[in-house]
Amino acid sequence: MAGPLASVAMVSTFCLAETLSMAGFALVPSLLPHFTQLWSLSATEGGWLGGIFFLGYILAVPVLVSLTDRIDARRVYLVGASLSGLALAGFASLADGMAMGLVCWWLAGLGLAGTYMPGLKALTDRLPVVTQSRGTAFYTATFGVGAGLSYLWIGFTQGLLPWRLQFSVAALCAVLSVLLVWCVVPAAAPLRQSRSGRGHWRSVLRDRRILAFCGGYFGHNWELFGFRAWLVAYLSWTHARSPDAWTAMPGLIAALATFLAVPASILGNEGAQRWGRRRWLQGVMPLSGVLALVVGFAGGASSSLLVPLLLVYAASMNLDSAALTAGVLTETASEKRGTALALYSSIGFAGGFIGPVAFGVALDAFGRENPSGWTAGFVALAFGVGIGRWAIGRSGKLSTPAS
Repeated sequence: MAGPLASVAMVSTFCLAETLSMAGFALVPSLLPHFTQLWSLSATEGGWLGGIFFLGYILAVPVLVSLTDRIDARRVYLVGASLSGLALAGFASLADGMAMGLVCWWLAGLGLAGTYMPGLKALTDRLPVVTQSRGTAFYTATFGVGAGLSYLWIGFTQGLLPWRLQFSVAALCAVLSVLLVWCVVPAAAPLRQSRSGRGHWRSVLRDRRILAFCGGYFGHNWELFGFRAWLVAYLSWTHARSPDAWTAMPGLIAALATFLAVPASILGNEGAQRWGRRRWLQGVMPLSGVLALVVGFAGGASSSLLVPLLLVYAASMNLDSAALTAGVLTETASEKRGTALALYSSIGFAGGFIGPVAFGVALDAFGRENPSGWTAGFVALAFGVGIGRWAIGRSGKLSTPAS
């Protein structure tokens, strides 16, 4: 696909499709306080319910994303979005306790594995090389848009719609994303590769630059999804201790925190291009780690101070997002890009699974009704992003394209 207008149209189509497919992304995090009471869950069990989504993702993504080196990524996207719709519909109709909730939410994670990175691969395959980095930045920022809108509509409809109907609405949105990509995005020509998939995996696993980005993404997702999984519960706990207008609508605050990922992610990619990826990542990752500790120890502060602090922290943790993902794409040869994204997503979203669980374990260990429990949870987030910063620091130069 050539021409700037055609590129803009293609980027817009995939961004809209991804936003629709993510309508249900925040359902479990937003409803976690409700499910905790409804199904009598401990904080650790709540962490598992939030994290199982990402366990499904990391189990499926090596297969689905590496498959895009051999078949059109559009086909993988259509299957993934369809699975998301089925999983959400299953949660709406079948989830009557922890066990079935885990199964359905795990399947929803498999669906995300078939849409997020395969959608990025399908997009970049249809863009000129010169626009791929910025196209990647906008697409990855759309993850924040989709997640933010998910928190927003769920927060506004809570109390108006039964939770099962909310899952049904999200399932319908996933179906709409299937129809959009099916009707608007043309199929690509069959892919012919000179090297085997096994050869791609060997090459990718030996590339220190790719491994560094994977480690950085692991820490990023540990922090990001641990934060998002527990933010509504944290704000609800804060409001219960000291009712305040700032915390009266936790879903709205969570949506605002998530929307901030969009400008932060785009700004982060521009900063990495201007000052170098390694230097940028080594600067912004410790920043979010420090802010995690500040938030964790500010639990007794007034809501008028705590909420803005949470929003600043939410923005800071996304300054590395697009810089990491665009780095993998631009530093990996096109014929093994799908395999590199598969490894990147698998390792990265393993952090997305561990983060919510680690937060829940820390909360149980120190007491969920105790300020020290929430402090421990945020310390766990800082530890996660610290791992990512360590991985980037262990890398070599992150600017020369891989061959």
